Amino acid sequence: MTKDLNSHLDELQQKIFDQTLEAYGSEVYERWRNPAYMGRMEGPHGSSRLTGSCGDTVEIYLKVEDQRISKAMFFSDGCGPSVVCGSVACELALGKDLEDAASVTGQDILEVLKGLPEDKKHCAFLAARALEEAVHDYLAQKP
Repeated sequence: MTKDLNSHLDELQQKIFDQTLEAYGSEVYERWRNPAYMGRMEGPHGSSRLTGSCGDTVEIYLKVEDQRISKAMFFSDGCGPSVVCGSVACELALGKDLEDAASVTGQDILEVLKGLPEDKKHCAFLAARALEEAVHDYLAQKP
């Protein structure tokens, strides 16, 4: 009985993977399966937490050295595209000076991902705003 249930669960999981790959493409799929930079950071120099109109929340955490983003992490309680977009926002911020990091746009994130379905594009703009707010939080804390 347990073997049958496990086999059924494996088949169901594979269907979910196949449907996700078909709906979002390989770039989003691979990033969804292996999100980089995910987690909450202890002692960030700047951080933000924004909730989008869809109810998803994206948090961004930054460490800054010599006015450049030296470490970036994110957390999201939302859908796969929110997770993927948070990861890409961190990727695009790393190594950038503060002005360039704050200038990352939702469109920049969508270009890295080679697009998202129309009803999920807002996730990229939420992640970009969260990144911008984390930079502003850092700047507001400077003496």
